[in-house]
Amino acid sequence: MTDQWWVGVRQRLEAAGAGPSGSRVFGALGHRWIVEDPLTQGELAELEAQTDVRLPEEYRTFLLHVGAGGAGPAYGLFPVRRVQGRWRWEGDGADLADLTRLAAPFPDQGPDPKLLDDLLAQRPEEEDFDDIEDFDDAIEAWDERWEAIMFAPERTAGAIVISHLGCAQREWLIINGSHRGTIWSDCRVDDVDLAPLLDDDGTPVTFARWYTDWLEKAERTALSAP
Repeated sequence: MTDQWWVGVRQRLEAAGAGPSGSRVFGALGHRWIVEDPLTQGELAELEAQTDVRLPEEYRTFLLHVGAGGAGPAYGLFPVRRVQGRWRWEGDGADLADLTRLAAPFPDQGPDPKLLDDLLAQRPEEEDFDDIEDFDDAIEAWDERWEAIMFAPERTAGAIVISHLGCAQREWLIINGSHRGTIWSDCRVDDVDLAPLLDDDGTPVTFARWYTDWLEKAERTALSAP
């Protein structure tokens, strides 16, 4: 059972938050080491019925045994909450996930790399323009073409945003499809495509590994002498 990952985690978070250097952990001033209450079995069932998808086991057991969100990697784990009778994830960029597409599989392949390379090669450069307004118009038109490909809604079907790293960089949890349960990096704001987080041996990082690795590193900082 994957709930073994979460034994004692709430207590460890509380201890880290009270540690002499708890405020030095990156993002701690944002999540303040607060963990929301866990979901009940009934609430989880309602959430999964609304989204029409069973959440990955490591994540769903986290929701049941640790909390609905809060203290976690970067600026924290986006909480899932019921708002006006409907469930949704909340956080900076959480609305990038289309909740009507969660039951669809996350795509196995992104855009054609050659298409992206060609488009990047066509990006306007300011020195090629005599008039700054002409450059602004050209870069705006290029941005529209780039974003239409990179941020197409089908790119992130079957996935939710779960963390914000700052500077519009985020991380996604894949909840449906062949990559189900894995964490993906989103640096599209820096013209870098979505990519899975990989362990040292090249194994895709799953939710439990992602969270517990963060907690172990955070504890080393939080419990150290100031």
